[in-house]
Amino acid sequence: MTGSTSIPIESMAEWLSLQDGLLIVAGPCSVEGHHQLAATARGLAATGKVSVLRAGVWKPRSRPGQFEGCGAEALAWLTDIREETGMPVAVEVARPGHAELCLKHRIDMIWLGARTTVNPFMVQEIANAIRGTGIPVMIKNPVCPDLPLWIGAIERIFLAGTQKLIAIHRGFQTHVKIRYRNIPLWDIPMALKKELPQLPVLCDPSHIAGNESLLLEVSLKAMMLKMDGLMIEVHHQPGKALTDPIQQINPGRFDQIMKQLDPLKSDSNATKALQALREQIDEHDHQVLNMLAKRLSLSEEIGKLKKEHGQGIVQPSRQKDLFEDRQKQGETLGLRPGFVETLLRLLHDESVSVQSKHRKGNDGIKG
Repeated sequence: MTGSTSIPIESMAEWLSLQDGLLIVAGPCSVEGHHQLAATARGLAATGKVSVLRAGVWKPRSRPGQFEGCGAEALAWLTDIREETGMPVAVEVARPGHAELCLKHRIDMIWLGARTTVNPFMVQEIANAIRGTGIPVMIKNPVCPDLPLWIGAIERIFLAGTQKLIAIHRGFQTHVKIRYRNIPLWDIPMALKKELPQLPVLCDPSHIAGNESLLLEVSLKAMMLKMDGLMIEVHHQPGKALTDPIQQINPGRFDQIMKQLDPLKSDSNATKALQALREQIDEHDHQVLNMLAKRLSLSEEIGKLKKEHGQGIVQPSRQKDLFEDRQKQGETLGLRPGFVETLLRLLHDESVSVQSKHRKGNDGIKG
């Protein structure tokens, strides 16, 4: 990452209209038609809280046969909407041809999605397509938790001649089932801010949450971590959206959430936001305690079965496999290895204690 920290990035305040010091990017996951785009954009413009209108013109889908956006036709719609509302417009590009069309239609800003950022060859081809234009570029983190890969994409775009760069944290894909669509791993965007302190970093709570019910929670966390803004998916009729309907919200709900994110405006609101986060921690603590109680009740049943079949309580091979599996899972979830090991040993010791209640002394215990 030689030279990373020397990248001279222009301050957002110099070239964008910010909302209370934050960059708020909002709009539909995908453009589905002129009416849908216009209705959503007008609703967002009415809130007065949007810095940039985002819209997916080309939508990379995981499987064929799904709606993939309206394509280049929608670029003209976006320029019309910009003239009507005064909001700058941003479009995701996945290949050089997309970038060239955006330049042709004078789109204000482009962004690279997670599937693109993960491919250095494609990032370089896009960088070559915009070389010397200085068009502002937002760069989402790659789908995998790879900080050097993310920084590499930023460097490639910078070397193409733009100093108007913004990073977007949208979480990371994992095979582990979690309550969010994408695991946040907040330490990675924080490490990016440390590596490139002058680089604005936005949070994409829509893709992290994957569900509108979790959107405020993730947005609050991002604000408490002093991120520079948000990218939120908004659709005038989310229930009818052709892509990601569950994680999109309508302009009215967007306005409500933005009002609830006022903590940065005053100390009193910051206290309220802190209290809201603490209440969430309390709720999670209750859930953890309930799960621990259920886990130990299963240990008690296992202890009874082991006694009936004359098996020892401690079985080293099972313990070894369990520790290895849980530590790998913990690492995937962003938990510190030392913490996971300490927790596993406490759980193991308590499980042994529970199972020992069904033995006389230590009879039958095998190391």
